[in-house]
Amino acid sequence: MTLSAAMITVDCAEPQELARWWAAALDAEIVQDFGEFVVVGAEPVALGFQRVPEDRQGKNRVHVDFASQSRPDEVDRLVGMGATVVSEHSVPGLAWTVLRDPAGNEFCVR
Repeated sequence: MTLSAAMITVDCAEPQELARWWAAALDAEIVQDFGEFVVVGAEPVALGFQRVPEDRQGKNRVHVDFASQSRPDEVDRLVGMGATVVSEHSVPGLAWTVLRDPAGNEFCVR
């Protein structure tokens, strides 16, 4: 048996709002909206946004890393859309920026 990633689901207070932001960020579309659960049809893995009653506390235990042709340009674009930069990192051969989406969920761009 083989597993493959199909969707990453993010708990949030406002799934439609956050799904719209991510759809714009990824140049993707909302493909399903069940009210409490919204799916953005991103490739190669869809993103789901699920309403939960509690606020997020602490650092994300799981986050998504995105690749870009130009990390500085992509970071600038995302910040212009409402993301915030948390930190910059590099090791030999790899550099990445940690950001937060408008709901405070962390993700990386490399």
